[in-house]
Amino acid sequence: MFIGWVSPASAQTPPLLVLGDSLSAAYGLSPQQGWVALLEQRLQKTAPLRPVVNASISGETTAGGLARLPDLLAGHQPALVIVELGANDGLRGLPLTEIRANLAKILAAVRTTKARALLVGIELPVNYGPQYRDGLRALYRGLADEFNVPLVPFLLDGVALDPALMQDDGLHPKAGGEPKVLANVWEVLEPALKALPARSQPSAQR
Repeated sequence: MFIGWVSPASAQTPPLLVLGDSLSAAYGLSPQQGWVALLEQRLQKTAPLRPVVNASISGETTAGGLARLPDLLAGHQPALVIVELGANDGLRGLPLTEIRANLAKILAAVRTTKARALLVGIELPVNYGPQYRDGLRALYRGLADEFNVPLVPFLLDGVALDPALMQDDGLHPKAGGEPKVLANVWEVLEPALKALPARSQPSAQR
């Protein structure tokens, strides 16, 4: 797990937590080439500094993310959780109802804390058929509406169908595609960041 740099000035600034799979874990690349590291670099130039915790694991599923989430929320107390899960569930052909239920539990768990959530959608290769692919797409939209959270409709929009930007497996971006991935996230994330408190409140002295 790559944990972002935290400066003394940002020590009381609640971090962003990225709960994702290989698409957020820079699969096949060095960690610093992935979109999460690029996000951190962008945030280091802003004031106040906002640390980033990347809790993404290659091969992660919605069930795995749900199981890890309580400890992550308690340990990092994030201001915002970016949820990027579902690709591995979909590639395995798991029932859409199961994927939706797990993601709903993740969003509900985030909502019980002071954190906010941002949901990131994925799309599957065309060989999975229109019914399953359309159902997965609708699943993310429905959850975003139900929980009133911002949605990145498709993380790899403008990247997935460009062979020059994709690794040979056809599933993961090359380093050259990661800035575009970040741009997809940033378009939705930027307004959400502006609504976050700059600093956590200091604990009252006893």
